[in-house]
Amino acid sequence: MRAILWAVCALSLTAGCAVKKDPPISDDVIARSVYHHDGPPALTLYTMVSNSNGSGAHTSMMINGSQRVIFDPAGSFRKHGIVTRNDVVFNVTPRLEDIYTRFHARKTYHVVVQRMEVSPETAEKALNLALNYGEVPDAMCANSTSDILSQLPELNIKRTWYPNKLSEQFGVVPRVSTKRLYEYDSEDRFKALEAYDPERVRQLTGDAS
Repeated sequence: MRAILWAVCALSLTAGCAVKKDPPISDDVIARSVYHHDGPPALTLYTMVSNSNGSGAHTSMMINGSQRVIFDPAGSFRKHGIVTRNDVVFNVTPRLEDIYTRFHARKTYHVVVQRMEVSPETAEKALNLALNYGEVPDAMCANSTSDILSQLPELNIKRTWYPNKLSEQFGVVPRVSTKRLYEYDSEDRFKALEAYDPERVRQLTGDAS
C-alpha cells in the first residue's frame, strides 16, 4: 500500500496535487470574496488526466450554492490575490473559473469536466462540508472530494483514492453532463496564471503593493 501511495503522490506532484500552506487570509477578505453566481445550484467535478497514459492526476470540485467556490484539495492553483483558505478557492467568477481549467489543461494533461445540477439543500451541504474540511495532505485529492460527495443525498458515491474511479462513479449519476478540455500550450501550468488581472485583485483585497 505504501508503494502505491508514493506512486500516486509522485504523479500528483507533477499534475497539480501537492500540499502547500495557504497564507493566512482575514475573515474580512473572505467576506469580500463571496461571489454569487446566478446559475442553478450545481456541482462540477474536475478530473485532470494524463494525455500520455490516461491516468488520473488530480481531482477538484466547483460548488455553486449560496456562493461559488472551488474545493481544490492539495491543489497548486495559488497566486497572490487568489483568495484561498484551507484548499477552498473563493470568488470563482466566470473569469477565474476559465483560468482554473486552463491552468490544468496543457500539452501533458486534459481536464474532464462533469457537471450536475442539484437541489439547493444538496449544494449548500456540499459547500459547508468543503468550507469545514480543512487542508488536505498530498495524494488525497480524490479521497477528500469523494468523502464530501459520499455524504450528499442525491448521489451514490463511495470514497476512493483514484481520480478516474471517482470520475467514473460521478459519470453514471443521472443528469451529469461531461465534456473534455484539451489545450496544447506550455507544460508549465503556472503561465496560465499570468492572465489573472492584478488590478482587480488589488481592488478586491485592498493590497496596494
